[in-house]
Amino acid sequence: MHWFNVTKRWLYRGERPNWLAKILNHFWAWVHASGIAPNYLATLDVKGRKSGNMIAVPVVLTLTNGQRYLVSMLGNEAQWVQNIVADGNRAVLRAGKSQPILLEPVAVEQRAPILKAYLQRAPGARPHIPVDKDAPLSEFEKVAGTYPVFRIVPQGSA
Repeated sequence: MHWFNVTKRWLYRGERPNWLAKILNHFWAWVHASGIAPNYLATLDVKGRKSGNMIAVPVVLTLTNGQRYLVSMLGNEAQWVQNIVADGNRAVLRAGKSQPILLEPVAVEQRAPILKAYLQRAPGARPHIPVDKDAPLSEFEKVAGTYPVFRIVPQGSA
């Protein structure tokens, strides 16, 4: 078994981060938000639907056809996805500066090329999505309904 899969199962048992994954996510959220990381790494601030507190999630931005997108590597059950939907798809994207955004859901039939571009850019997501990064688009089409994709729509400045 590949070490990525073992790590994924341990860090994200039940598709939720364990204590170490939470520490690592917090650290990477800080790095991404600082602006010192490459420009495709950012932190997504989402309002918790239960706590009402802001939650920082490290994310990899995907660029396809001149548009920026976010992909949920943990699928539809990811907490940040549920929080986004509960808060009217509003969030703040931080990468050196803060930018209020809306996350517009992408139709399942349009997700395959975005998912492929995402896996090309986000090696940490590869163990979570059961398609090889170099597979044909038809393979990404088979899993597209399982992995939410959102188009980033800027809403001014914070």
